[in-house]
Amino acid sequence: MSPYLNIVQIIVSIALIAIILLQGKKGGLGGLVGGDSGVYRTRRGIEKTLHNLTIILTVTFFVTSLLNVLVN
Repeated sequence: MSPYLNIVQIIVSIALIAIILLQGKKGGLGGLVGGDSGVYRTRRGIEKTLHNLTIILTVTFFVTSLLNVLVN
């Protein structure tokens, strides 16, 4: 079962990297030093989908990592 978990973990990690890179960089480093406009924005459309997919892939990666450690 371990080789299958390794393959799933590799696929999930590549997908997670791709999804993170697709997300916009609206704040940049300005938000770190107080350059944020202070306006609350909600996520809509593709931005919300990418955010939710990032959370799902992160949880999936974490679970497969734990399973991989427990199996080996």
